[in-house]
Amino acid sequence: MPIVVGQDTSKTRKTLSAGGASFAYYSIPAAEAAGLGDFSKLPAALKVVLENMLRFEDGKTVTTDDIKAFAEWATLGGKNPREIAYRPARVLMQDFTGVPAVVDLAAMRDGIKALGGDPQKINPLNPVDLVIDHSVMIDEFGNPRAFQMNVDREYERNMERYEFLKWGQTAFNNFRVVPPGTGICHQVNLEYLAQTVWTDKDQNGEEVAYPDTLVGTDSHTTMVNGAAVLGWGVGGIEAEAAMLGQPISMLIPEVVGFKLTGAMMEGTTGTDLVLKVVEMLRKKGVVGKFVEFYGEGLDTLPLADRATIANMAPEYGATCGFFPIDDETLRYLRNTGREEARVQLVEAYAKENGFWRDAGYNPVYTDTLELDMGTIVPAISGPKRPQDYVALDAAAASFEKVVAEYRGIDMSEAAKDMADEGPVATKPVSIGKTAKVEGEDYELKDGSVVIASITSCTNTSNPYVMIGAGLVARKARALGLNRKPWVKTSLAPGSQVVSAYLEAAGLQEDLDAVGFNLVGYGCTTCIGNSGPLQPEISKSINENDLIATSVLSGNRNFEGRISPDVRANYLASPPLVVAYALAGDMNIDIANDPIAQTPDGKDVFLKDIWPTTQEVAELVEQTVTREQFQSKYADVFKGDEKWQGVEVTGGETYDWPAASTYVQNPPYFKNMSKEPGTISNLENARVLAILGDMVTTDHISPAGSFKDTTPAGKYLTERQVPVREFNSYGSRRGNHEVMMRGTFANIRIKNEMLDGVEGGYTLSPSGEQTSIYDASMAYQEAGTPLVIFGGEQYGAGSSRDWAAKGTALLGVKAVIAENFERIHRSNLVGMGVIPFEFTGGDTRKSLGLKGDETVSISGLDTIKPLQEVPCTITMGDGSTKEITLKCRIDTAIEIEYIEHGGVLHYVLRNLAAS
Repeated sequence: MPIVVGQDTSKTRKTLSAGGASFAYYSIPAAEAAGLGDFSKLPAALKVVLENMLRFEDGKTVTTDDIKAFAEWATLGGKNPREIAYRPARVLMQDFTGVPAVVDLAAMRDGIKALGGDPQKINPLNPVDLVIDHSVMIDEFGNPRAFQMNVDREYERNMERYEFLKWGQTAFNNFRVVPPGTGICHQVNLEYLAQTVWTDKDQNGEEVAYPDTLVGTDSHTTMVNGAAVLGWGVGGIEAEAAMLGQPISMLIPEVVGFKLTGAMMEGTTGTDLVLKVVEMLRKKGVVGKFVEFYGEGLDTLPLADRATIANMAPEYGATCGFFPIDDETLRYLRNTGREEARVQLVEAYAKENGFWRDAGYNPVYTDTLELDMGTIVPAISGPKRPQDYVALDAAAASFEKVVAEYRGIDMSEAAKDMADEGPVATKPVSIGKTAKVEGEDYELKDGSVVIASITSCTNTSNPYVMIGAGLVARKARALGLNRKPWVKTSLAPGSQVVSAYLEAAGLQEDLDAVGFNLVGYGCTTCIGNSGPLQPEISKSINENDLIATSVLSGNRNFEGRISPDVRANYLASPPLVVAYALAGDMNIDIANDPIAQTPDGKDVFLKDIWPTTQEVAELVEQTVTREQFQSKYADVFKGDEKWQGVEVTGGETYDWPAASTYVQNPPYFKNMSKEPGTISNLENARVLAILGDMVTTDHISPAGSFKDTTPAGKYLTERQVPVREFNSYGSRRGNHEVMMRGTFANIRIKNEMLDGVEGGYTLSPSGEQTSIYDASMAYQEAGTPLVIFGGEQYGAGSSRDWAAKGTALLGVKAVIAENFERIHRSNLVGMGVIPFEFTGGDTRKSLGLKGDETVSISGLDTIKPLQEVPCTITMGDGSTKEITLKCRIDTAIEIEYIEHGGVLHYVLRNLAAS
């Protein structure tokens, strides 16, 4: 499918020769020469967006005024929130978010047929890659059979989904599937799919070079910004619109410059650096903004570390964390097997078009902050947010406070009691609980590490920390150490290349020896696919209400995410994950105290098993080779025998299997009219839930495992699905019946309408406690619209489209919060749910909301972007409160989306009419 560029190209379209070939490109210096403005001081991240405007300028969707706005951005000090239409080059998906997206495309084919249109109009116009990486669970671990047994179970559980995806691969153009067992989508993207500078033929048959850009249906799409590829996560809803040719409507973003100076010190890792960056940027406040990293510190920062920092942009709240093209970018592209002609094109294009970072690189930023990397110390983050930074030497003391808070212990009183005991009390008595484990010769206690997982693309993409973890294992093995018996250990690399260099270094054998056997290539623990704990351990934790902990090398540690048995979750570098598996206890100060003992009783300290920077660098240099990347990605779309054996039946439209509990035709487009409706005022809506601050999409969207007593579990049980075959919510995202029952059903979510109750509960229309799903069904049957109230950072976290889809299917017409995270706000609009923000200092608390109120919002029938509207809240006693809300329909096109009932309805009607 050719790229359709703008029509008025004579002024800015130039020719470039590189790598033995000639390319057309859109020149920013030429735009300056044509009098469109001075763009020389723009950050590289914003120049990528500017080039997009030059390439797609057509006088309608993109105008010369849009281009001139970028010059004004620089003169106005890094601010000019003009609405623009941005078109990314491609779309990246993983299977959890990809399956429902393909379900929607299949449903749209049915829908356009019903409207009298051509089903072939429902085809991706931009390249789409879907990587199956979210489905492998850690059922088996700690033995050589673990990988194969987990793969076998993955296929048993997910065959219906895989058959469906294979149908999609044959039915849709421009759509490729990377089979299970290959790696994590972001790591496959970084190591193979991304090109930094993309090339394609335009509608005139001429080869055009332009920046590689993308959107992805996973928030950690941002990882590839480490290789100067502008990309960020969007909901599956937005991604579907983008792949169907719709531009992404956005405001020209602010760009915060993050200056890195100095160099990392001995004993620290890229993970330690990123955890500090997350803390600093969360404190700064960068939601909805680009962050660009610059400064002389980049000269010593490997691209693997840059990718780790870019990966965690959702954790610090930014749209992306971008690193400009420089010599390190070229080195990485060469080392990971990209063609030399491509690398030469990247260098020539970047230097010709003003994207290159050299010693004098110092653009205008909206705001800046600075970090000396020489001040970084070993650290972890937890127990429930990525920004909860804790220096390693303070981790044990920090966890003691976690226990005290949970147990309701006043630490100042405990310290006073200890002082009263005099000099005899050399150490404080433990404030935590302990409990026996049936049939075992050990006890568990508050702080026992029951999961230690080297997982997630965030760190497994980084050979420095992976080799470091292997060396920790090697030194521990030499001393006769092993994981503690209650620790479930696992190694789930983000690509097969990791296994290749660990084996080449002889380190996989050492990792196996301390329990870190390969369990699969996928997201596993990071997304809640940690698998079950040993039943006796699970029983001991739950019967005694212990604060069990996990340590993982991932990016997310929200409540209820990692395992239903674990209350406190900590993010750490892979070497520290190994160390905590050896220690088995979060109460141990592993920075200073012994972490374990040798078989002959000698204390072992962290420094005894920690590798030097030189040891790590030498092994990386010896074992991480270009040939490994070329070999492992040679047949990346082919898959193993299991994938090749997945049978598929062809067809333009999908033959929905009536009995499937994985894939069902969603109701979005059924009985859809040819014309859109109008936006109506909200009258006498009831409250479904009142939620607190930092309610994430993990709280809202169905994620992880679920029990047979939940609405989703009952639905499957009624269809004779045994509990063992429930799989996870994520794997059933293609079935709206399961997903709407799991929306707002997180085991740790707290609805403030209920006193101290955890889980997905609310009050029924008659005032009795019931599940959110059952209450929603009762309200919908009565024709009663619903609202949700929330606090700060509503919808933070992953770009889970089901957080918005489920909200819409539950009959929620509006969400009213103090503020929203970027992706979730957009997703709500994309599903026809209107987001509103409190104004004037009002909050759910200041208004004294209890959940028995009715809510009416007027002014919606004449709504404009970001308009303030009146809201009347009728309290339970009949009194009323008049407040003003800010409507977070941010752009004109979003008003159209709401009128149509959602962005996909908008696209479908337009395609049917064209």
